Amino acid sequence: MTHLLFAAGYRRVVSTPDISPELFSWQFAADPYPAYAWLREHEPVRRTTLPSGVEAWLVTRYTDAKQALADPRLSKNPDHHAEDAHAKGKTGIPGERKAELMTHLLNIDPPDHTRLRRLVSKAFTPRRVAEFTPRVQELTDRLIDNFAAKGEADLIHDFAFPLPIYAICDLLGVPHEDQDDLRDWAGMMIRHGGGPRGGVARSVKKIHDYLADLIHRKRENLGDDLISGLIRASDQGEHLTENEAAAMCFVLLFAGFETTINLIGNGTHALLRHPAQRAALQRSLESGDHGLLETGVEELLRFDGPVELATWRYATQSLEIGGVPISKGDPVLVVLAAADRDPSRFDTPDMLDLARRDNPHLGYGHGIHYCLGAPLARLEGRTALATLLTRLPDIRLAAEPEELRWRGGLIMRGLRTLPVNFTPSAPPGTG
Repeated sequence: MTHLLFAAGYRRVVSTPDISPELFSWQFAADPYPAYAWLREHEPVRRTTLPSGVEAWLVTRYTDAKQALADPRLSKNPDHHAEDAHAKGKTGIPGERKAELMTHLLNIDPPDHTRLRRLVSKAFTPRRVAEFTPRVQELTDRLIDNFAAKGEADLIHDFAFPLPIYAICDLLGVPHEDQDDLRDWAGMMIRHGGGPRGGVARSVKKIHDYLADLIHRKRENLGDDLISGLIRASDQGEHLTENEAAAMCFVLLFAGFETTINLIGNGTHALLRHPAQRAALQRSLESGDHGLLETGVEELLRFDGPVELATWRYATQSLEIGGVPISKGDPVLVVLAAADRDPSRFDTPDMLDLARRDNPHLGYGHGIHYCLGAPLARLEGRTALATLLTRLPDIRLAAEPEELRWRGGLIMRGLRTLPVNFTPSAPPGTG
């Protein structure tokens, strides 16, 4: 799972191959990979001042990144930050502290992390995810039905955004009549992702208040959903507080929808920019062979994945990463996007190869904080991409690549819009 750092104050970037590139500009957001290549070669562990004013270490090489993600000396608890910037609202999810949502998996360490992860992991077993497959396909088809006859769509707004929202709402047990409210509040978080934190904080509060109320209502009418499961666990002596339950549901909603939005959006964008790879995948799907889809989704996660940087970590003691000394209390940000294009680990890393087999990417993290919802996200990504390419076989970009805009955050990587057009088609069964 993951959350956002909302970064403002982007500047124009001016750099040459011989000068350290400027980070966090809008141009950098559109294509950060050349800058990350420079950092891997020249400053693989670099102390950087972020647009928020917080100083943090960026880790960009694969070996260092994998070690850091599993290092128990790097805590997820923001109380270990020497400057206590989190309390000042400069890191983390805006409004989470005020809304009493701090006790979620992204902010805690063992043993609390072990206890809470064990409780919620029951919802993401292979069996439970497989049982959810028909519902994901139903949602996918319904959303495509809404725009297939128009011959054009914004795949972020019309497809990649609502699909994971409705899916995670179903998993949590949010009543259907309330799901559009959650979609609206989540949309506000996305729209404000690169700007003022106040709009996001208001959305966080709305979601928290709703989830707290829903947990109370669920106690009177338990069902076969994740929230009901958390309530049962709490009632059976697992010591899950109401704040922990609300925080758990919040982070599953928050992280679950944005990573999948970006997987679908970035993945579709990459396929449309690489027509030979896209055509090979379509031929494979037409033949009924989903093997290339399986490896292809993993390659899309590596090539231009939904999570650019792993969420915040803080050194609990002095240590070294890649031979560079890190002081106690320093924040560390592992750059997954850089590590997954490290030529010391991946052959031709800047090439999209859907058939790539040797692909131990870090797109969903590594270690005890490996993304809990990765199986569901993969299911949604495979279903979305396969159905799009099958039902809209001539789908194509409706804008020049340089006209596309990426959201201005630091942790996540995703498009604001993805306009496409295609030959209009009627929904199946309408004749």
